[in-house]
Amino acid sequence: MKKMLPWLITILLAITLIVLAAFLLVNQMNKPAPGTEVNAAVNSVAEPEKLSVDEIVKVTSTIDDIKTNLSEPDYVVVIDFAFQLDNEVSKEAFDKIKDYKIKPIIIKTLADTKPEELTGALGKDNLSSKLLNLINKSLPEGKLIQIDITDFIMTTI
Repeated sequence: MKKMLPWLITILLAITLIVLAAFLLVNQMNKPAPGTEVNAAVNSVAEPEKLSVDEIVKVTSTIDDIKTNLSEPDYVVVIDFAFQLDNEVSKEAFDKIKDYKIKPIIIKTLADTKPEELTGALGKDNLSSKLLNLINKSLPEGKLIQIDITDFIMTTI
């Protein structure tokens, strides 16, 4: 019996390792393919409804002439934004807080931004999407749908 004990332990250990490997392989095969979640999220986004010109004006607010330094102190940006909200009530709430709640978010975001990050259309789109996420978190009611940069000047001091 003493001579069989090491063989029994080795066989039990081998069986345990085989079962563990099989378990891990089955779990790995059941995972969705990479990118499937992203595709599902993209497909679930509804088409935005087309608004008339008057409706767009009713739900759009602007912040003009934000002047601030970027993360590199030698660079200054002067920028204007147009914010489209989901309804008129949201726009009214947005207008009440834009000077002391929204404007600081924009200034802080720009203060952490490098000049290279704002070059080209992609850089401006990235800034808009970052601001969209940050501002939506701080809105008391409603939702911000779109941010457009209406004027942009970046220069060195």
